Amino acid sequence: MDRSVPPETGSDVAARDMIRRRLRSGIIDVAPILGFTVSLSLTHQVAVGLTVALTLGAVGCVLRLVRRESVWRTLGIVGVVGVGGALAASTGQATTFFAPSLVMHCVMAAATPVMLLLGWPPLGLAMGLLTGEKTAWRHCRVRRRAFTKGNLVMMAGSYVMLAIQLPLFLSGQAVALGAVETFGPLVMALSTLLGWRLYRRCVGTHRCVDSTPSTDTTRSLERTPS
Repeated sequence: MDRSVPPETGSDVAARDMIRRRLRSGIIDVAPILGFTVSLSLTHQVAVGLTVALTLGAVGCVLRLVRRESVWRTLGIVGVVGVGGALAASTGQATTFFAPSLVMHCVMAAATPVMLLLGWPPLGLAMGLLTGEKTAWRHCRVRRRAFTKGNLVMMAGSYVMLAIQLPLFLSGQAVALGAVETFGPLVMALSTLLGWRLYRRCVGTHRCVDSTPSTDTTRSLERTPS
């Protein structure tokens, strides 16, 4: 048995749930993009693709309402689809449909290294919200470094996606670009899982004095003997 990897904790369960929800949510979110891509490949008509994309976006909102889930993310996706559709309709170029999402990906890819350098890895922020710990983990140098290393894996996944998407966008290959875009949630879920596993391995058997929210937010979190 590898003693460097601690037994499963509540954080592991929260991480798995987050990845599962992210993947399920991602499938709903990419439905408009998939619909646009398939319609475009079959009909070669941008208008048909846009109609299908907006329809699937509306269906996604209704589905979330029925399941009593937040619709804000889906509404955001519909907004991105609407902006992309307006660009595609005005330019007549199907690839411009993907321009808004590519811009968002580029902004995130540029912002993540800055957040890592400042000691605010997004993976740590997400897990802090899920576990109720918020930002208490930042007081522990071991965990802060582990979250940073785990986030590097996620960042690598984003860069690989951009390295594939940008050439396709610049060369005008809309169908291929849409196909790659639909794999985005799967790539992000996988990179998040790998990032979390790396975090757990880096933390090992380390334990902080207090890793839960406290009224004394200035309490220092120190390493205790294993």
